[in-house]
Amino acid sequence: MSNQYRDIKIFSLNSNVALAEEIAKVIGVGLGKCSVSQFSDGEIQINIEESIRGCDVYVIQSTSAPVNEHLMELLIMIDALKRASAKTINIVMPYYGYARQDRKARAREPITAKLVANLLETAGADRVITLDLHAPQIQGFFDILIDHLMGVPILAEYFESKNLQDIVIVSPDHGGVTRARKLADRLKAPIAIIDKRRPRPNVAEVMNIVGNIEGKTAILIDDIIDTAGTITLAANALVENGASEVFACCTHPVLSGPAIERIQNSKIKELVITNTIALPEEKRTDKIIQLSVAPLIGEAILRVHQEKSVSTLFD
Repeated sequence: MSNQYRDIKIFSLNSNVALAEEIAKVIGVGLGKCSVSQFSDGEIQINIEESIRGCDVYVIQSTSAPVNEHLMELLIMIDALKRASAKTINIVMPYYGYARQDRKARAREPITAKLVANLLETAGADRVITLDLHAPQIQGFFDILIDHLMGVPILAEYFESKNLQDIVIVSPDHGGVTRARKLADRLKAPIAIIDKRRPRPNVAEVMNIVGNIEGKTAILIDDIIDTAGTITLAANALVENGASEVFACCTHPVLSGPAIERIQNSKIKELVITNTIALPEEKRTDKIIQLSVAPLIGEAILRVHQEKSVSTLFD
């Protein structure tokens, strides 16, 4: 380890060890030693197996499925670090679970994204580094420092390398237009929008397409693909309305329930995702291309540690 980074400690909990190992390699340090186990009744026990007194500690943990278990691991780890005299406790949360519960859509609903922010702060976190929050205003739920990274440059670089012709960037709903515009700007392409209505959670009904997609290569972009209902309906609608072929991409591959089957049976030629969420072997298919966010997160950690600008990463 270089002397320059001797006071950085990178720890991984159980959600995405492979990504944590990549990030540590980018920074040039080894992963910190800790053990995460469970008692017979399911209670989580964490033991930090090296001194972290006076160190800037970064904990890599996506709160992906099983979300409650991974969240509790993280909260217990923060408490352990605080009691072990860490100088700063920095949470690297590539995927922020509960982000879709960011407002009261109906009476008597919780705002769970805010609750998670409160829990992290109360446990003792000093900073959160995360990627592509479902709603950017979640940054305002925190009174501690937060660095919000973007996955679009990683996705854009991949599509640039494919040299696709006559492309159009498509947002699967009105809420994703800003994200689609960012990708369109990087690829110098026009955008289109799928106008859909959602009769109930995880059920989407495509209504019509706003924009010219006739004969074009369409690239659908979303932040999260969960059950893949929205993205596969959108892809099928694009082909039915004249698109020559359809690619899809997202930052966070939740891919729950029937997602893989839907993607396999859809008009999507290729689904490009990142590794903010670990992809188990049973979810890997020829249609899915996974890109790594480790270089981005590693560089962000180094810039935070060196007190340099993080936002210039996206210029």
